[in-house]
Amino acid sequence: MTSMPVSERLGSHVKRAEQALSAAKYAALKPAGVTVAQYAALLFLVEKPGISAAALARACGVTPPTMNTVLKNLQERGLIERTPHEWHKNILETRLTEQGKAVMADADARAVRVERALADEFSDEERQLLVGLLARCTDLLESVRPKYG
Repeated sequence: MTSMPVSERLGSHVKRAEQALSAAKYAALKPAGVTVAQYAALLFLVEKPGISAAALARACGVTPPTMNTVLKNLQERGLIERTPHEWHKNILETRLTEQGKAVMADADARAVRVERALADEFSDEERQLLVGLLARCTDLLESVRPKYG
């Protein structure tokens, strides 16, 4: 027997919502030929061209080895190019190719439809409240996470 029913665990509700969002984006992105992880990487590359793989991994919330796999797959498809940094030759800068920009435009239009459908489910006031509540969740959980090192 547990001390707290699953229905009362906020984490279960947050996880179910995150899984539903991920599944909806996966289905929306499939015709564009990218996964949710690849789309996330492309999205950050649009915002920060030249970002390193390590910084991209942090931004996308994945491990560096996972991001290296994502980038390898994107590079093999010709969607990104990786070149040595001007001063730090062992750091590779990553940028979208022209083909990558075209795939990103298609994928982003599909992902935005999912995001808009979700946003449209709430009033402006509810959306602001939800964003604020989720930010509070994030802040609290980051503050209580054990620090190792």
